[in-house]
Amino acid sequence: MNSAEPSDSPGPHDPLGLAADAPLLAAWLDWMRQAGSGQLLPMSTPGHKQRYDLVGTVVAGDVPLYGGLDAIKHADRLRAGAEARAAALWGADWCRFSVAGSTHGNQAFCLAMGQPGQEVIITRTLHRSLLLGLVMAGLRPVWVRPEIDPGTGLPGAVAVQTVKDALAAHPDACGVILGDPSYIGTTGDLAGHARAAHEAGVPLIVDQAWAAYLGFHPDLPAHAIADGMVTSAHKTLPAYTQGAVVLARTGRLDRARLERAFDATHTTSPAGSILASIDAARALLARDGERLCGRLLRGLASARKRMREVPGLDVLDGPGVDPAKLVVLLAGTGAHGGLVEADLIDAGMPVEMGDRDTVVPIVTMADDEEQIATFTEALIAAVERHRGQPRRPVATASWTVRPQPVLAPREAFFAPNETVAASSAVGRISAELVAPYPPGVPVLAPGELITAEALAALREVAGYGGRIAYAEDPSLATFQVVA
Repeated sequence: MNSAEPSDSPGPHDPLGLAADAPLLAAWLDWMRQAGSGQLLPMSTPGHKQRYDLVGTVVAGDVPLYGGLDAIKHADRLRAGAEARAAALWGADWCRFSVAGSTHGNQAFCLAMGQPGQEVIITRTLHRSLLLGLVMAGLRPVWVRPEIDPGTGLPGAVAVQTVKDALAAHPDACGVILGDPSYIGTTGDLAGHARAAHEAGVPLIVDQAWAAYLGFHPDLPAHAIADGMVTSAHKTLPAYTQGAVVLARTGRLDRARLERAFDATHTTSPAGSILASIDAARALLARDGERLCGRLLRGLASARKRMREVPGLDVLDGPGVDPAKLVVLLAGTGAHGGLVEADLIDAGMPVEMGDRDTVVPIVTMADDEEQIATFTEALIAAVERHRGQPRRPVATASWTVRPQPVLAPREAFFAPNETVAASSAVGRISAELVAPYPPGVPVLAPGELITAEALAALREVAGYGGRIAYAEDPSLATFQVVA
C-alpha cells in the first residue's frame, strides 16, 4: 500500500472507510458486493454484464451511474447529493462531476459565458480544450500573455495590469479566463484578477486542472474559485482517469445556462465508477487533505534539497510557484530532458513531460516520502548518464508563441479548407489546431497566421522526438489551411 494508515481499514475496496461520507462510493461498493456474490443479473448497459469470461478483467469495476449506482429514474438525486458535498467543501453554490476531464468543464464554461461573436479576455498559454470551447461558443479571444523568465525559459503568471488593460480596451468582453497554476506550477494574483474582472462587471473563470489540492494545507496557495473553476480529480487526487470537478459561484454566471452548457457537452451515460472515485477523492480531501498534503510537501522539500546538491541541477521554486509541483531544470547539467525521460520510462517511472531543458513529474498525495526519494535518485542517475556542456535554457514553442489572429476561431474552424505543403503554408491561415503535447498549449490555432517562426518552433519539438498533437499531419509535412 502507498499509505500505512489506518491499520483497521474496512477492506480493499474502501481501505480508509470513506463511504460513510461519499454516497456515490457507497453505492458503487454495494453494487460490487452484489455482483461479487452473484446476486445481479443486469438487463441494462453496459454490455459486459459484469462478466470477465469474454474480454477479461479490463471491465472490472465498471458500473454505470444510471441503472448501476441507482435506478435510472433516481440516480440524479444520488449524484446531486455527492456534488452538493463538493460544492460545500470548495465554498461554491454549484458543482458538477464530469467523466470527461477538465476539457469538458472548460468548454461548458465557454458555452455559459457570453454570446456568439462576443469577446473574452483569455490567456494564450491555454489548454487546447479552451480554444475548442471558443470555437463551440463562438467567442472571440482577446489574448493576454504571461512574462517569460529568461533564467528558466518558463512562463510566470499573467499580470493583473495586463488583464486590466485588456478589459479597458475591450469593455464589451463577457469575462476573463485564466489558467492558474500554469502547467509548470507558476501562480498569480488571482484575488487581484477577480477584483479587476468584477470591477468590469464580468466573471473570472480559472482552469486549475493541475492543482486540485490547493487550499487544503496552510502552506499551499488558496484554491482558485472566484466565479468558476475547473479542476481535475484524476491529475492530482486519487481518482479515476477522466474525473473532474466543475465549480461555480453563480452571482455573475447564469446558473440555468451553466447547467445546460454542462449537460450539452457531457455524456448521457456517465461511468458510475469514475463518479464514485471523484466522490471518494473529495471525501479523502475533506478528512485527510491537510495531513496528506503535508506529507507531499515534506517529500518534495527533501527532493528539491537533494537535487540542488547535484552540480548544475535545479528546480523551479520560490514565490509564485506551487510548492506541491516539481519542475526539474536541466540546462545547467547539459543533459537533454528527452533522454532523461527515456531512462525514467525504462526504469518504470514515466513522467508527465520531458523537453530539452525541463522534466516535469506529477507527484501527488498518493506518493509517500520514500517513493519520492526513490524517484529523485533515479532522476539524478539519469541526469548523470547524460551530463554534457551546460547551456542557457531556451523557452519552448508553447510558451513563446505570439499569435497573429486573422479570423475568429469558429469562423476558421468551419471555413472551407485545403491541404498544402509546409513550404506553402507560411502566410496562410491555419484551419487546424497544432500543439506540442504535453503541455497541450497550441502553437497554431484555427484562424491564426502560419508564420515561419511557428513552423520552426514546431519542427524543433518534432526534431527531438516530441509529440505533435491534433495536427492532421503530425510529421508537419503538410498543413490544413483556410481555402
